[in-house]
Parts: sequence; structure tokens; C-alpha cells
Amino acid sequence: MRVGLVFDVGGRGDKSFNDAAYEGVERARRELGVTIEMLEPSGAEDREAALRLFAARGFELVIGVGFIFSSDINVVARDFPKANFACVDYAPPVDGAIPGNLVGLSFREEEGSFLVGAVAGFESLSHQVGFVGGMDIPLIHRFELGYRAGVLAACPDCRVHVAYAGTTPDAFRDPARGEAIAMSQISAGADILYHAAGATGHGVFEAAHDLGIRAIGVDSDQYDEMPGTVLTSMVKRVDVAVYDAIVAVGQGAFRSGITSFGIAEGGVGYVREGAHAAGIHAATLTQVAALEARIRRGEFSIPSTK
Repeated sequence: MRVGLVFDVGGRGDKSFNDAAYEGVERARRELGVTIEMLEPSGAEDREAALRLFAARGFELVIGVGFIFSSDINVVARDFPKANFACVDYAPPVDGAIPGNLVGLSFREEEGSFLVGAVAGFESLSHQVGFVGGMDIPLIHRFELGYRAGVLAACPDCRVHVAYAGTTPDAFRDPARGEAIAMSQISAGADILYHAAGATGHGVFEAAHDLGIRAIGVDSDQYDEMPGTVLTSMVKRVDVAVYDAIVAVGQGAFRSGITSFGIAEGGVGYVREGAHAAGIHAATLTQVAALEARIRRGEFSIPSTK
């Protein structure tokens, strides 16, 4: 079985979203013996070309990493009906007509962001925290809204500073812009910052480190990006979603449509154990666990749209 993976903006080595997808295909290579090939497009026109290349070569599964692939993968999937496709953070077309050979892997990011927002609310000393988004789009709004809800659930009088790095995909790979936004929020009083900005988030970590405050990572455990500065990370199990899609194809159990991963499915969470969570107080962990239990029981919902 051959699997082709096409990376999102930021590419492999972002210690976040793309690296999580890479871990999923690497696990499949180790445990299932599948053949893996990967491409990192340099621009919009290259994304569709990369998807087509794998499909034309007869790969059994072609994976696009990121919502930005949604429209391209719809077109390519229809052109290659015998291939299977998966798209991480897939945004279905307005008419809802998802190709029959495509599975969209979506996450309820607002749920994981709520948990780290609650951590920030309980841990903040200034009662001011910040959110730095990458591209100003509905997907990243889910991170912001979940985070804001979590902060206010833990600290009703806290203020949440919000800013986005831009309106194009380049907003996910601009550390200088991330650092500038972070410094502005810190100057305004924020003492904990959460980013959902891809490689731009490294600039947030730099500012947090230089100005002596704490930051929260996203998608993967980002503690090693800035040890001692990263308080925790919202973990989005892109690796599990990608691996499961590969297993489904291998077992002949591939099903098209949308598959959603949230707290209940173990698809989102946060770093809460071990040395990488040592900066979180025990009382905070207990209180966040109580909020998480309420979410699991369906006692309240978290906003996902503005």
C-alpha cells in the first residue's frame, strides 16, 4: 500500500500541525509496512499538482494536510475516482457534495482550546491573557472562541486580548509578526499567551521568553520549542486521525464523509502530565478536570462560530 502526504503551509519541521501528520504516516510505515512519500508545495498551484501526482501514480491514499487543500482535493478526487483521499481540517463545499472517495478529518478545536483557556484563566496573575491567531478564518476562530470561553469559565473578570497575523496563508509562517503581536499584548498586561498560528507561533514564544511571561502551544506538545516558557499545549491528534485513515483503507473499510474528533473521541486535549506540565498548579488541574467532565456529560456546549 502506498500513501502520499502533501504538507500544509509551514511544512515539515513546524513542530506543530504538519509534524503531527508526519508522525501519523511514520507510525503507519513502522507498524503496517506501508510505503510513504511526501511533498511540500511551494505555492497554491503546487498543491493541486502534488495531489494529482500521487493519484496519477496509483497511490491507494492521498492526504492533504490543512483546510487550504479543501477545494483542490474536491477537484482531484472527482478526477481520480479509483483513488482514496483524506483531508485534514477539510471544509466541505457549500452544497455539501463531498466526493464519494474523500474523507474529511475535522476536529472540534474549540473543545481543546477551552481546556487550555481554563488553564490560562486559573493561572493568570494579571487577569489578562492573549490569543494570537494565524490566518483570520473560521477555522482559527474556533481556537479563539474556545479559548475565550475557557478563560472566562475559570476567571469571569479576565480580559482576553485577540489579534490575527493576517488574511492569507502566509500568516502561518511569519514569526516576526507573531512576536510583534505578542509584545503588544504583553505590554497591554497579558501574562499568558495562546497561539494558533503555525510557525508564526514561534515568534510568540520568543516574545514570551524575552519578557518573562508564559505561553501555550498548539496542535502538538511544543514545550521543547521554549522550555520553561511553554506552560502547556493544546494537543490535536492529527497523527491519530491520519493513521486511522490509513488503517481504514488497508482494511477495506474506507468511508467517505466527515469524521469529527473532539474530547469524547480523544481527538483533542492538552498537556497535563510530566515535566512539560510542571508549571501548572495541582489545583488548576483539578478544576480543569471538573470542567472537562461537564463537557463530556454534555452539560454545556462551547461556541465554534462568532
